[in-house]
Amino acid sequence: MEDIKNNKLPKAERLYLRDHINDLFQEGKAFIAYPYRVIYLLSEAPLMARAEVMVSVPKKRFKRAVKRNRIKRLTREAYRLNKHGLIAALEENNMYLRVAFTIISDDMPDYPKVEKGINKALTKLIALL
Repeated sequence: MEDIKNNKLPKAERLYLRDHINDLFQEGKAFIAYPYRVIYLLSEAPLMARAEVMVSVPKKRFKRAVKRNRIKRLTREAYRLNKHGLIAALEENNMYLRVAFTIISDDMPDYPKVEKGINKALTKLIALL
């Protein structure tokens, strides 16, 4: 059984500073892992954590805040439970990563669909290292 302490998503692993987010969206590269568009920026310079993550749900696609918050919650949960392979690969290559997950689907996803998309995105990110 994995250590429960490693399953957390502390503030250091969240991407929340405006300058960091702007850097990610201006200089980052993107790919699609349906139902997500994944924007990432690899770096060798140390960041606050090996991988900093943010989740975005456009108001254009989901008008109700309840739905947007649910999608963000499901996405963070799926990432939190499946991030270990990515963190290990980043440590192995001595790289740092900023990543944003933006939903592109118009219909409300359930947890299995969210987890499948996150796993697909993490696998592709690991392959890019």
